[in-house]
Amino acid sequence: MQRYFLEEQQIQGDTVEFDKDSERHIRTVMRMQRGDEVIVCVSGSCHIVTLEEGEPLRAVIREKETADREMPVQVTVAQALVKADKLELVLQKGTELGAAAFIPFQAERSIVKTDPKKQDKKLPRWKKIVKEAAEQSGRRLVPAVFNPIGTDNLIRRFGEFDLVLAAYEEQAKIGDKRAFFEAVNELGEGKSVLIIVGPEGGLSAGEAERLSRSGAVMCGLGPRILRTETAPLYMLSALSYHTELSR
Repeated sequence: MQRYFLEEQQIQGDTVEFDKDSERHIRTVMRMQRGDEVIVCVSGSCHIVTLEEGEPLRAVIREKETADREMPVQVTVAQALVKADKLELVLQKGTELGAAAFIPFQAERSIVKTDPKKQDKKLPRWKKIVKEAAEQSGRRLVPAVFNPIGTDNLIRRFGEFDLVLAAYEEQAKIGDKRAFFEAVNELGEGKSVLIIVGPEGGLSAGEAERLSRSGAVMCGLGPRILRTETAPLYMLSALSYHTELSR
């Protein structure tokens, strides 16, 4: 069933009023008519609604959706700034895999640099990508997407999380197979996790030392070297398996 994320003011009692983008999608793309049902979500609460006729498009709430597809742990992805298509892939697929938030950060080896003049256009596009991915994958919540920050500011946020994991290529090269497994194996339901992935050239030795000294667990991700856009998806998949499928 098609899903739409709305604002609180769009629901009054048992009546739902759609915004223009959602209405256009319902009428033009889905070609739905009066009597058809969709799911609307507001602040993590989702309802099955029946479409009515009229301008603007409205619907009536029928019942509350009971299925919950959110991960039992809150995973924030700190992805170093990379080329636009790679970052957008991480946002889209990371949302499908259950990420709760995304924090782009400026790493030493990031080819892409932050440009405040362009950022005002990028952030709305990033938020649109995660919103559409959340609708497609049946999420209850749309992940938060933050403006890019520096590594020092990222480290200052470590205290917000129960566990910080950083993918580090050098750990994989020396055959590390335990750090990621052991850290995740002790992770309980309701905990918060920050996963950190460097840019195309990886984290520098200096960055890795600072992250480790500040409490991050430096992890190898198996015997193969993963691309920057693959690593966070691997980590999210492993966390999903551990917290959702293996229990």
